[in-house]
Amino acid sequence: MATGKQMPKGLKPATELGPIAVFFAAYYFGDLFVATGAIMITTVIALAISYYYTRTLPMMPMVTAVVVMVFGGLTLYLNDETFIKMKPTIIYGIFAAVLFAGILLGKSFVKVLFDNFWNLDDSGWHKLTIRLGIFFLLMAVANEIIWRNVSTELWVNIKVFGFTAATFLFFIAQVPMITRHMRQEKTDPDA
Repeated sequence: MATGKQMPKGLKPATELGPIAVFFAAYYFGDLFVATGAIMITTVIALAISYYYTRTLPMMPMVTAVVVMVFGGLTLYLNDETFIKMKPTIIYGIFAAVLFAGILLGKSFVKVLFDNFWNLDDSGWHKLTIRLGIFFLLMAVANEIIWRNVSTELWVNIKVFGFTAATFLFFIAQVPMITRHMRQEKTDPDA
């Protein structure tokens, strides 16, 4: 049984993007209700795989899984697609609220999540936290506007491709700021 701290290369992105890819495929081969059931199942599988390798459940995927289960369950039980369409709004809203609450408490929850990737100074973590909070807030508003005004098919495409691309572009846009705020590694002159 695996007990290491890292998943094999390629598996982490698969557990993060797999459920949304399955959602998209299930929608096009079935409908939104089939896709909802599929994302619920694959989200649980992705969490189980993550836990198998790391022996921890990461906070963001855990929150996402809870919201997927609640709103997916309501969608299927009530046979009403409104709930699964609201899921991104709720997730983005929760993430924005947590990040802004952290700022008010003088903490950077982004630092906790990304400290293994970047070694930023406190100002960099603060800026990234604010920017990510604003980004999540804008994504929540965008989802609300989109799902209420377009067809289900267009919403699915925007959710899968548009929101994923927006997230990727957001992080690409942060590279200059991250680079400016990277701490220099101290070198030991005796080494």
